Amino acid sequence: MITYEFLQNYWWFIIALLGGILVFMLFVQGGQSMLHSLSKTEDEKALVLNALGRRWGLTFTTLVVFGGAFFASFPLFYATSFGGAYWVWMLILFSFVVQAVSFEFEGMPNNFLGQKTYHRFLLFNGVVGTFVLGVAVATFFTGSEFTINKVALVNLLGESNVMSGWDNSLHGLEALGNLRNWTLGLAVFFLARTQASLFFVNRLDHKVLQERSRKFTLYNAIPFLVFFLTFLIWTLLSEGYAVNPDTKEVFMEPYKYLNNLIEMPIILILLLAGVVSVLWGIFATVFKKSYSKGIWFSGAGTIVVVTMLFLLAGYNNTAFYPSYTNLQSSLTVQNASSSKITLEAMAIVSLLVPFVIAYIFYAWKALEGKRLSLKDVQEEGGY
Repeated sequence: MITYEFLQNYWWFIIALLGGILVFMLFVQGGQSMLHSLSKTEDEKALVLNALGRRWGLTFTTLVVFGGAFFASFPLFYATSFGGAYWVWMLILFSFVVQAVSFEFEGMPNNFLGQKTYHRFLLFNGVVGTFVLGVAVATFFTGSEFTINKVALVNLLGESNVMSGWDNSLHGLEALGNLRNWTLGLAVFFLARTQASLFFVNRLDHKVLQERSRKFTLYNAIPFLVFFLTFLIWTLLSEGYAVNPDTKEVFMEPYKYLNNLIEMPIILILLLAGVVSVLWGIFATVFKKSYSKGIWFSGAGTIVVVTMLFLLAGYNNTAFYPSYTNLQSSLTVQNASSSKITLEAMAIVSLLVPFVIAYIFYAWKALEGKRLSLKDVQEEGGY
């Protein structure tokens, strides 16, 4: 018989996997952030835009599936985060909305905002969307400022029906005041740019852009590694938000996330394997001039590493969305999830996740008949 605990952990794994896929797909945003620095001529810019324009829908689809799955499986997180830290999440969502608008109208003649305006929108999404998303995920480890009204949770029809409240007027923007959050935000930003550079090496039939992309791979990989390792080491050596399995009391435990790695060796092994895969994809591309498959190793490694980080934050009696102003309000996989009946019904829906992955793979392969060249753009039109 499938237990409630199994379903809760199963759905946290699904969320973690979708989060890993989403971070990999952010290479589109990374490419947008380099539109003016990587491409030097209008032809080069058109080629870069067309390469990204044929993939941006995959990122958007993954974002929607990730958000929808999170809402359905852990509604208390959604209510607390989106209802309290709404400035951060609205900023992320707005950046993705303007991206969709830009790719829809950027290439249209006589658009009333002008092509340069849409290019600025794409730059905004590429820079702000990736950085702030990384900052938001970092709060899974550093904590936020909220309080859960437990009376309202058990008595929704009572006088007090507000389930959670944010403990400051910044409503999520206070996360930008935490230096550790910045390290993960910048790591995601430079990772997206690194992945974009690897993607251009793999997909563009343009010698100049290919060689420039190899250099950009190195330029962005170095700060990515610095910021990511800083965040990881800082987190492993810091206190973490532990949960007493018997009393459900949340308390601060020294080296909590390091202890999680030790106590869950499979996560440690997969995390290290993912890091090695990312490094191989990067350095093989930079130092082997004929090598162009780095995006696959780096992309697969990224999915594994991000998935393991999510599991590190939620498994082994750990609060995945902690409150540092009210420890007992912290959200765990157990207290933030939907009911057993809902999770059971959703388990059937989760069978669609392989189809989402298959869709991404199919759509990607359908666009990979050959490398994209300027001639293709001129003959086939935009995107």
